[in-house]
Amino acid sequence: MNILKVKDRQELDKRIPTMPWYVEKFINYKLPDLSPSSLLEYVRDYETFFSWLLAEGLAETDLIKNIPIEALEKLHMESIDNFRMFLMTRVENTNSRVTISRKLSSLRSLFHYLSQIAEDEQFYPLLKRNVMAKVEVKRTSKPKDTAAKLEGKLLQEQEIHEFTAFIEQGYGETMAANKQAMYSYRLNKIRDACIIRLILNSGLRVSEVVNLNIDDIDMKKKLIYVYRKGSNDDSFKTPVYFRQDATESLTAYLEIRQLDYKAPKREKALFLAIANGKKEGERMTKRAIQEMVIKYAKCFGKPYLSVHKLRHSFATDYYLRNDLYKTQDQLGHASPETTQIYAHLTDKTMAEAIDNEKESKAK
Repeated sequence: MNILKVKDRQELDKRIPTMPWYVEKFINYKLPDLSPSSLLEYVRDYETFFSWLLAEGLAETDLIKNIPIEALEKLHMESIDNFRMFLMTRVENTNSRVTISRKLSSLRSLFHYLSQIAEDEQFYPLLKRNVMAKVEVKRTSKPKDTAAKLEGKLLQEQEIHEFTAFIEQGYGETMAANKQAMYSYRLNKIRDACIIRLILNSGLRVSEVVNLNIDDIDMKKKLIYVYRKGSNDDSFKTPVYFRQDATESLTAYLEIRQLDYKAPKREKALFLAIANGKKEGERMTKRAIQEMVIKYAKCFGKPYLSVHKLRHSFATDYYLRNDLYKTQDQLGHASPETTQIYAHLTDKTMAEAIDNEKESKAK
């Protein structure tokens, strides 16, 4: 069972009744093809849009769920431009260009469904006029642009070893005077080092790490079986290889998992944490893993590091030794275009390596 998917489905079921009937119809149409996580993002985007409609007086009702479909038909291009400006300029929860494009794309999908696919009892489209068909959602970044933003923010080969060594020992030396930090560190350093080594030697996403169970690990074959992002099939787990560097950490963690985290027999999660006030370990949350990485990264002197940048660090290193399609498969990318980020990143990495080699020979 995909734990994060179950939680997102529960949250989705909770939010849908607050939406207009036609949004619920759209979500049900998309349910077989998209994950609950993706659909939940749709609903959140619609909440933002419908709340704005009410605030602007563009719908004659006080509740989002009561906004009639006719209110969408009456929207002008000026209204959509104003909504885009609202997203760009609001003080709280400022949106990046990527987020704005995603929200507009979510609206395009809803309006397209209502105007081109869904029908009323007389076989007419539910939405008679689709203003979003006129809206062009531009691609916000190309692989080359993404690679440029990541330059200098990833761990190179030597830094990967330095970072994991820091977690295993250096952090304790740095925080020796902080009793509270040291208590948590002594309890969790084997687990923390294992998680970070695993990501840096497999390229797993944080959601994939959270969902791991004990029986998902095959130490002999160096394989992990994971639910891949975007897959709506809970009956199949994808095998993902991890490097030899992760095996020692996994072995060390598995030896102390039961004793240190007092896991009940029913708990199958691989990575555990004991919450405040509780006596038994339970599955680590996505947020806990993200905060754990940030904690070590800040103390290591690289505050910009995150779980996803550790994944990028692995991917860049992996791409140097393999081709585009092997990297795509290892990372679980739906499109090779996404993987092209690492082609641009490795161009610079290889150039730097050649320069360093020349400098060494000159000395």
